[in-house]
Amino acid sequence: MDIFDIKGKVAIVTGGTGTLGGSISRCLARAGARVVVLGRNQDAVARQVDDLRAAGREAMGVIADVTDMRKLESAREEIIAQWGRIDILVNTAGGNTPGATVSDDSNIFELDVEEFRKNVDLNLNGTVFPSLVFGKAMAETGSGSIINLSSMATYSAISRVPAYSVAKSGVEIFTKWLAMELASKFSEKIRVNCIAPGFFIGNQNRQALLNPDGSYTGRSLKVLAKTPMKRFGRIEELNGTVLYLCSEAASFVTGTVIPVDGGFSSSSGV
Repeated sequence: MDIFDIKGKVAIVTGGTGTLGGSISRCLARAGARVVVLGRNQDAVARQVDDLRAAGREAMGVIADVTDMRKLESAREEIIAQWGRIDILVNTAGGNTPGATVSDDSNIFELDVEEFRKNVDLNLNGTVFPSLVFGKAMAETGSGSIINLSSMATYSAISRVPAYSVAKSGVEIFTKWLAMELASKFSEKIRVNCIAPGFFIGNQNRQALLNPDGSYTGRSLKVLAKTPMKRFGRIEELNGTVLYLCSEAASFVTGTVIPVDGGFSSSSGV
């Protein structure tokens, strides 16, 4: 089981104060990694770091915008000054934004293109830029693991979310491209992979999936009808795949997209 050991590794989680990022941060810390919680909100980052330290884990907080290269470069120097290296990067920052959606009572030609641009910037460049900045540190040491987050919105068209779908599709091909680039030009010990989460109920999508009384919305019922397991995922159910991809157990795995979705992506719904 030593091949799954990540004790002492320095792991950055962008969006580390969010629902998925927070769960992944706690998981990596419990596994013995030294966790960097990276986010824009100083109070939220401080709370997450305090919680990890209170549980006896090694953690530090870094304030940075994932779409700002200069701030990310400053973050890299701060992390290396503190812990000497960067071994793991998990890009969880992102999400859908209301202004970039197409509601049931509107159409694509009414889309706010400026909001579309902002959403693509957050979800695509917000993965590309940290990968370039922190991946450079991995290239210098010759090892590391980058894990990006994709979406079920890349497998087939999902209503309402054109910008998010476009951005996450870009994340998948960038994952494959960067995996090829880093392994062929720097080191076969630098791996880049992607997890495509299925449907999990979090703060961003709660209103779309749950009615005020806690019952499922019509959108939820459509999701569950196409999910063979007939349920939503639990946030912690992503963590096993994250740990695997971070560890030497995945030493020959790079450029992959792994669905964690209860079978949603494999099912026709018929």
